[in-house]
Amino acid sequence: MKRALFPGSFDPITLGHYDIIKRALDLFDEIVVAIGVNGDKNYMFTVEQRKEFIEKAFADEPKVKVTTYQGLTVDFCKEIDAQFILRGLRNPADFEFEKAIAHTNRKLSQIETVFLLTAARTSFISSSIVRDVIRNHGDYTVLVPESVRV
Repeated sequence: MKRALFPGSFDPITLGHYDIIKRALDLFDEIVVAIGVNGDKNYMFTVEQRKEFIEKAFADEPKVKVTTYQGLTVDFCKEIDAQFILRGLRNPADFEFEKAIAHTNRKLSQIETVFLLTAARTSFISSSIVRDVIRNHGDYTVLVPESVRV
């Protein structure tokens, strides 16, 4: 079974994340969307809310599982027997950042990272932009899956 781990904070999940997961379904037998828990970060949404947003967005897709984890991503990959890490790239800065992480992960574990380019229509969306729009009472609903529209 080809299992990929798609790690992130997903605070909240965006249409960019959603698009990457949907497109990756053809590549993998299972995608585990893993919400990283970092006690040093201040999140807008609780881990339970973020998990529920993702589960509702993919309620009709049995190949998508949602969980949380702490610690190194490669350690969690080993724990769940994921052979791949899935990441989305929006721009060249994302690539440079993600490339360094991918090389480190490969050195630590031999786990391959698979990059998908975001769709042009979602390449400008980030969770931090969505949070800023929400904080300022803007219409964030055009940036997130329906499950986040609270």
